Amino acid sequence: MTHKQNVRSILIAIIFIFSISLTGRAQNENNFEISKNLEIFISMYNELNKNYVDEINPGELMVGGIESMLSTLDPYTVYIPESQIEDYRMITTGQYGGIGSLIHKNGEYVVISEPYEGSPAHKSGLKAGDRVLSINGEDMVDKPSDEVSKFLKGQPGTSISLVVERDGEDKPLEIEITRENITIKDIPFYGMLANGVGYIKLTGFTQNAGVQVKDAYLDLQAKHDEVKGLILDLRNNGGGLLNEAVNVTNIFVDKGQLVVSTKGRLKDRNQEHHTRFAGIDTRIPLVVLVNAHSASASEIVAGAIQDMDRGVVLGQRSFGKGLVQNVIPLSYNSQMKVTIAKYYIPSGRCIQAIDYSMKDEDGYYTKIPDSLVSEFKTSNGRTVYDGGGIEPDISIPPKKYSRILSSLFTKFLIFDFTTAYVREHPEIDTPEDFKITNETYEDFIAFLSDKDYDYVTACEENLKRLKASAEAEGSFEVLETQYQQLKEAMMHNKEEDLITYKEEISKLLKLEIVTRYYFQEGKIRTSLHGDPEIMRAIEILDDPATYNSILDGSYIQEEAANEEAKDKGRG
Repeated sequence: MTHKQNVRSILIAIIFIFSISLTGRAQNENNFEISKNLEIFISMYNELNKNYVDEINPGELMVGGIESMLSTLDPYTVYIPESQIEDYRMITTGQYGGIGSLIHKNGEYVVISEPYEGSPAHKSGLKAGDRVLSINGEDMVDKPSDEVSKFLKGQPGTSISLVVERDGEDKPLEIEITRENITIKDIPFYGMLANGVGYIKLTGFTQNAGVQVKDAYLDLQAKHDEVKGLILDLRNNGGGLLNEAVNVTNIFVDKGQLVVSTKGRLKDRNQEHHTRFAGIDTRIPLVVLVNAHSASASEIVAGAIQDMDRGVVLGQRSFGKGLVQNVIPLSYNSQMKVTIAKYYIPSGRCIQAIDYSMKDEDGYYTKIPDSLVSEFKTSNGRTVYDGGGIEPDISIPPKKYSRILSSLFTKFLIFDFTTAYVREHPEIDTPEDFKITNETYEDFIAFLSDKDYDYVTACEENLKRLKASAEAEGSFEVLETQYQQLKEAMMHNKEEDLITYKEEISKLLKLEIVTRYYFQEGKIRTSLHGDPEIMRAIEILDDPATYNSILDGSYIQEEAANEEAKDKGRG
């Protein structure tokens, strides 16, 4: 297609799209504004292509204009060009054509970080830690990871040739892989924990997520004499399909229950979504785990369970995404994902945390203010609130990690040590039995001896801010002696911190090592050990009186009880 034909095709597509919009809103008072601005846009686009000093790529120019236009709306309304349709399909279906491995960028190389169990990458002998040099003869060094990912993906059944560099090998390895249809399971692990408590880890809401949860729960019941309670883990689950959230909720509640309703600017967006089938188990004690990364469909499930008083929600406040998107096909195989409505859970509350229709004086979107937060009631009359995610019935403080651990992790030093460890250890104990011995930890410290993993502590950051403020006020000279004394006293020692935070670092070392041998399932089994939220959930499910008191509103969490006692003491 010639340059002029390309421009003309894009312009025709824009005119067509907007003409449909205008036709559907014939009575809309904004019609003139839409027509006027569309005409200005097309005129400017044409004049740029005719007059700009350099040759313009019309497609890139148009995409830039589209993305700039959409950036004025919420972050979930996006343009999906034809080249990204496959990635979007993976998000909604959990399937794509490729080799089946996670990758990451480390320096100039894209590195294989985690081949999926049983995937083409795994079966071909590709290993975590392999550095990708070329794909099908094309150099991959210094390329961004998303570009390398495009080379790795492709039609199932097609072959791909990778040249990788592997530590311990004298020369690069050439590995032939046949791509397959890769299915990412929404449930990477389920099993039984202590005291007859079942556990299901749900990481997404792609097609058939509800069926996967149902099958996992029925399998637990079939293989174990008595499942006394269930933990549904939605932590770090960013959501997915709304109807799958309804299907997951339906497993635990009766037919005909309202799970979520949507309300939009257009009447046809106002819909109610009820459970359609008899519940699989409407009586089993249930705890739903959430955290700050539980969003969208996860919040529908957790919020519906909470509003119906069907189970206990435990963890940290969820993300607060109460917006619904729909995909609209555009010309030339492109699409637009657009926010069409807000969703409301059974009590009537919307859990959207950020108001994308308002910006503060600095141009940032604002959270819904406390003054606009409203009270709602659950089925049992418990008070819940809108405007900021799902507040758990039982709050557990989030884990906090040391600066040294963050540095070791983000600089891939734990990953690189594990790669060396795996070369020397063909097998390890089970995830539950494997331990980081003193000898292994000493080897890790020796491995770090020539590595850069420096970091700035929180105290050092605050001291820098103090200095900057004092200098701005002109008082630093008076404080300089005390500043230097504080600086020397606060100066961290990396070697000492490796000992101070040995337990914390060892946990992440174990997690990375176990993942190399036992994949995602092993990672989750390892992470459950000593998890305070899992331990508290088991305690609640093992104590019917506490469980029921939470749901009927008579339970007082320890922190609240302590505050109440303090208040009485002050009186």
